[in-house]
Amino acid sequence: MVSSNHELLQQDLHPPLSRHEATVESDRCYFCYDAPCVTACPTGIDIPLFIRQISTDNVSGSARTIFNENILGGMCARVCPTETLCEQACVRNTAEDNPVRIGELQRYSTDHLMETGQQPFTPAASTGRKVAVVGAGPAGLACAHRLALYGHAVDILEARPKPGGLDEYGIAAYKTVDDFAQREVSYILSIGGIDVLHGKALGEDFTMDELKRDYDAVFLGMGLGAVNQLGIEGEELDGVDDAIDFIEELRQADDLSTLEVGAATIVIGGGMTAIDAAVQNKMLGCEEVTLAYRRGVEFMNASPFEQDLAKVNGVVVRNWLQPLRVIGENGRVSGVEFARTAVEDGRFGVTGETLILPCDRVLKAIGQKFDDSINSASGEATVVFEKGRIVVDADRRTSDEKVWAGGDCVVGGEDLTVAAVQDGKLAAESIHSMLAKG
Repeated sequence: MVSSNHELLQQDLHPPLSRHEATVESDRCYFCYDAPCVTACPTGIDIPLFIRQISTDNVSGSARTIFNENILGGMCARVCPTETLCEQACVRNTAEDNPVRIGELQRYSTDHLMETGQQPFTPAASTGRKVAVVGAGPAGLACAHRLALYGHAVDILEARPKPGGLDEYGIAAYKTVDDFAQREVSYILSIGGIDVLHGKALGEDFTMDELKRDYDAVFLGMGLGAVNQLGIEGEELDGVDDAIDFIEELRQADDLSTLEVGAATIVIGGGMTAIDAAVQNKMLGCEEVTLAYRRGVEFMNASPFEQDLAKVNGVVVRNWLQPLRVIGENGRVSGVEFARTAVEDGRFGVTGETLILPCDRVLKAIGQKFDDSINSASGEATVVFEKGRIVVDADRRTSDEKVWAGGDCVVGGEDLTVAAVQDGKLAAESIHSMLAKG
């Protein structure tokens, strides 16, 4: 009999700190000069300052320090792998293997300000300029907010019914409980000057030529709209799905009991999406969940914390397995044949040994790819691509002088909310500089 733990999907992975806990934890910070944690933060938040502000009970000031650099600081506090970013760089981690809990302190401050409804920013007077932002994900929202702060009007054109991007559609439910993604978007938009237009997909409802004609500048932050395929026999069988689609279905479901749950699920991949899909399958009641990855644990994109989270929740992690074919019966998946892999003399390859793992569902989580609708939506090539992603400079400007881009869709995109926020922020600063020059 399948038993579920639906309530676990609604429980915070990291419950919020109390005031006492936050005060005690903030006192552990050394408030380093040239703090390595700041360098490790992609958005450059002044971490010692915001923690000192917590310790002096200036929580609103602490939140403003965070939001000055990362307007999605609340979400980043929940979903970013702080254990491999700021907390890994913490001096206490180096000396004691026990870093200051920076992510939880960041959440403490940002939650406080959002719950009070205080808006710490006042937009400048209208400049009369208007910018189009394609995509209401982290990069687009960060760009739009910074531009609105400078007095520019912004239209966000979003294909989906809700804003938020992967924060709304692609992250495990237990990381963003209580509809936090939408509450954060509402808080960001409360600055004013930003209109979100839903049901607007590039290449279907508008073209790049139209955007460049109707707006003073364009920012592309639509993420990666397509997924990588295994390219093996049987991939078309019923029960073989993309993990990102499964997570989206779960996040948007009104009744979790209506979701399909198999008795044995195999998740193929080694990143955060694979972990999120595997753990949530287990919480939904799947009896046996196996995560299969073709290399060793040290090569997995999922952090050690995420890997441990999967194991604690009953997911079996099997490394050095590469899928060869999906096996089916009567049109539905019944198992996956894998080749065992190894690294010998520095070279990765198969060993010649195979095995079959039975299952009734397969979720593919081997990465996403860019859905190239930009150039096809224009009369001529608009931006330069490299290996399927948009080429940008340090200011996130593309080869088209009127177009900027950021987030997962650009070369070097890191598949992290915090990195996407930084892209949007840098692009906004560059756009503002261009518009200010007339």
